[in-house]
Amino acid sequence: MAIPYRKPRIKDVAFRRLLSVVLITLSGVLLLVMVLRTNSVSDLSFTYSDDTDASFGATRRSTKVVGENLKLLKQNELSISLEKRNQMPPRNLDLYPTLAKDHIVIVLYVHNRPQYLLAVVNSLSRVTGISETLLIISHDGYFEEMNKIVDGIKFCRVKQIFAPFSPHVFPDSFPGISPMDCRDKQNSIKDKCKGNPDQYGNHRSPKIVSLKHHWWWMMNTVWDGLKETTLHSGHILFMEEDHFIYPNAYRNLQLLTKLKPEKCPSCYAANLAPSDVKSRGEGWDSLIAERMGNVGYSFNRTVWRMIHRKAREFCSFDDYNWDITMWVEVYPSFGGPVYTLRGPRTSAVHFGKCGLHQGQDEKSSCIDNGAVNIALEDIDRVPNVQSSWGVHLYKNQDGYKAGFRGWGGWGDTRDHQLCLEFAKMYGIWDAGKK
Repeated sequence: MAIPYRKPRIKDVAFRRLLSVVLITLSGVLLLVMVLRTNSVSDLSFTYSDDTDASFGATRRSTKVVGENLKLLKQNELSISLEKRNQMPPRNLDLYPTLAKDHIVIVLYVHNRPQYLLAVVNSLSRVTGISETLLIISHDGYFEEMNKIVDGIKFCRVKQIFAPFSPHVFPDSFPGISPMDCRDKQNSIKDKCKGNPDQYGNHRSPKIVSLKHHWWWMMNTVWDGLKETTLHSGHILFMEEDHFIYPNAYRNLQLLTKLKPEKCPSCYAANLAPSDVKSRGEGWDSLIAERMGNVGYSFNRTVWRMIHRKAREFCSFDDYNWDITMWVEVYPSFGGPVYTLRGPRTSAVHFGKCGLHQGQDEKSSCIDNGAVNIALEDIDRVPNVQSSWGVHLYKNQDGYKAGFRGWGGWGDTRDHQLCLEFAKMYGIWDAGKK
């Protein structure tokens, strides 16, 4: 017997329609909450990618300073103004609107030796290919005479950055000289002063510790904090204000970085000069692989990530020299020899006689006038690295032996903490990861 069709009641139809509306509304609200939550998290996070994927790289946000959990210093007016200047675009964009596709960024870190900076700038102006790239000049504080020299650069794009937490920016408080700081070999308890001595019983000297602070701040800022370089996947060349650069340096470096994967796949870097600063090279028809030097050195983002992961080791090692800290404490932790590739003839030389801590305006300032008289041969003016050459490897070179504890000058825990904060200030903290 067939069941007769019964027309649904009006109340049932209305209830079903109301239920559908409620479910759709609830789904929309939940979706909106999820979107907002995702956006709020992504604004505080930074995702690193070593690949410059076109679909991602073109729209990638500039890095942000993540303030949460950071213990950076309270800034004074000068510090704030310098940090704002760091956000300014490079100069000479009208003269050099585009950069070469395979350009190698050059970073020159300077202190307060204008006579040296002038000599280096003059040498850079004669480098073949310099107009194809970006020159970043990192200042340890603000010094007007140094700034005027940079103002006169017209041979390439140039961007200035200033260390806003330099001891030179805080003359009356940490990391400068605080009134209650211990001096020399004072006893913090007996003399009621503040500070931790180094392993030799000496308390910190702001002008000395500024060397290591500036280098570490600069590295973190260049690799992870500037919109001009956070997407740069190639090598970056680093040099100081007392490194004279030969005319063929840039072209030689381009060749070395291209040859490195094939000729020396275990090399971490490419150098313009021998690790022995007194050497001008062997003059052989061969590439050279040796321990990484501190004159005209370059490496890529992959190596920087390895260095950054050793932030704790770098920031706690009791030596105010960044390079000795790297040689003794950081590179050995990579698990094997850290070689660099270079040519058999130098393309950069260290000419300075004054220490970096000897400023221009001190009573005991170094009297070296920064005069540079470097004889260049014709071979120094053109690329002199050949792709057909083999590689000569220096396996055993003199250096700091295992167990060396450093030269000191870096014992104050306040310096250790500030150094670690520099490693965190752009939202990346991978210390301890392999």
